[in-house]
Amino acid sequence: QQATLQAFGLVSRNFDLEKFLISFYTAQAAGFYDPRTKTMYLADWVPAETQQMVLAHELTHALQDQNFNLEQYMKAVKEDSDAEAARQAVVEGYATAAMFQSMLGGAPLPNMAGFETVLGPLIRQQMAEFPVFSKAPFFFRLQALFPYIQGAGFIGSGISQVNWAGLNELFTSPPSSTKAIFQPGVYFNHVSLPEVQLPKATPLGAVSGLKLLDQNTLGQLGFDELVGQFLSEDKVTADSGNWMGDRYIVYEDAATGNYSLVARSRWANQDAALAFFHDYHAILAQKYPQFSPDSRSR
Repeated sequence: QQATLQAFGLVSRNFDLEKFLISFYTAQAAGFYDPRTKTMYLADWVPAETQQMVLAHELTHALQDQNFNLEQYMKAVKEDSDAEAARQAVVEGYATAAMFQSMLGGAPLPNMAGFETVLGPLIRQQMAEFPVFSKAPFFFRLQALFPYIQGAGFIGSGISQVNWAGLNELFTSPPSSTKAIFQPGVYFNHVSLPEVQLPKATPLGAVSGLKLLDQNTLGQLGFDELVGQFLSEDKVTADSGNWMGDRYIVYEDAATGNYSLVARSRWANQDAALAFFHDYHAILAQKYPQFSPDSRSR
């Protein structure tokens, strides 16, 4: 994971992903449910009213696990990061929505279709209180908030269409991309997305000295992370909403420690593809300021 982040330029060469993740999660965790041991943990140093909220959230995870086996649910797509992020958004968005309904005394959540716009600022404000979060790279802040904010918005859209009982389908037939979380109609209207493949299974497989490190999909969330971190957070989702599919492969040169990246993406139309081309052109100019763009590349 760290090598892939470095290959895309999202973290520096001296970034320690393991150390960062441990410090992040230990700083802000108020509780969690472990599906491997079927155990729920609740921090005793947080205020009682916060404990009550966390309890509702984590008990929802316990019920999800009891009915649908969370560990199996998540591991089923561990080779596809985008599908995994979509499933995590289902799990966390569902528990977040249930937590807020519990806070309302079980009353139906108001305006569920717009739930994300109400919940988003509240969660961002809470997370901003943790210095390790505020200082984190943009891609990670977006990735950390996505399952709770966009996930809850997705669940809210589902409740407005099929109510809570109808959401069982999310665990038996889950969304396969983060695009479906950003745009719930993709899932609830059963819109199919094209499968994107690289020109061949291992495009640089014949190059000596290269070791294959990772082969995966960025998804709409991944492209949001790239554009937001390198260019502008305001451009996030506005451009990548036209994402239709992608595939990438990362190699490492053992002798030099350099990475080689091959990627292919598909967009909704020609204008959207050209817009992303221009975005990534600008990203490459930032990553490699020592190089000049070819005058024919526009």
